[in-house]
Amino acid sequence: MMMMGDTFGTIGSSMASLFFIWATVQQIFPNHLKIAIKDFLLSSFQQFCFAQRVSDYFTNLFSPYVDINFPESDEYRLNHAFSAIETYLESKATDKSKHLKGSQLKENKGLVLKRDEVKIRDEYKGANVWWEIVTASDEERSYKLTFHHRARSLITDLYVPYVVQEGKLIKAKKQQTRLFTNNPSSQWILSHNMWRSIEFDHPASFETLAMDPEKKEEIMSDLTAFTNGKDYYKKIGKAWKRGYLLYGPPGTGKSTMISAMANYLNYNIYDLELTAIKNNFGVEETSYSYI
Repeated sequence: MMMMGDTFGTIGSSMASLFFIWATVQQIFPNHLKIAIKDFLLSSFQQFCFAQRVSDYFTNLFSPYVDINFPESDEYRLNHAFSAIETYLESKATDKSKHLKGSQLKENKGLVLKRDEVKIRDEYKGANVWWEIVTASDEERSYKLTFHHRARSLITDLYVPYVVQEGKLIKAKKQQTRLFTNNPSSQWILSHNMWRSIEFDHPASFETLAMDPEKKEEIMSDLTAFTNGKDYYKKIGKAWKRGYLLYGPPGTGKSTMISAMANYLNYNIYDLELTAIKNNFGVEETSYSYI
């Protein structure tokens, strides 16, 4: 590798020398000599281009792999691709992994096994890739993706977007649903902490909901269409939202219906206490803070 570095340094130095010589020629020599020297410099430049191509060939021959780094943060901002990649890699099959880690997030839930390896091999459309978690001296973590240069287009155009999208979907499915309520405290405007939340662990589902089967299927289909319609709403320029009006005396199933919807969509619930909101300023500030 040191020999290859010396070659690059020699080529760069030679090219700089050619430009310097030509600038000197322009100022000193007569026209007939300028033409002869110009032909010589063009010939030298062509030889340089040939040497560059040869150098690139040997670089790919002896080091045919490409690396892409995905840092945990980018310019002090969270890199969402990093967390999506982490989720994707944690979801990979554990039957062939030699190093595992186990966790039990809730007492009544089963034990979850995940890969616990520094380097993980993956395959996509016949191309092998290797993921490696790297920790820098400043404790900044990053995922390094390594692959053969022949698969560059496949990996950058298809595989990386697939991993990020798949990781986000897996994370959304595993996300614990939460119940948010707006804090009625008089200090919430100053602290920008209007919402407080708890884990939402309601057993209601459409399978256990007692209602007309056709109406139930109609609601489920409508909810599914809504979740898949984000691009459509964006295309037509409308807000991506859906509203249902539930009415009736206590005990008729309004809260159970909301719980079933939340569990079906894996969406959080926000219980808005209107008496805790004194003016529009508070609503605007809350919306701004939580987008």
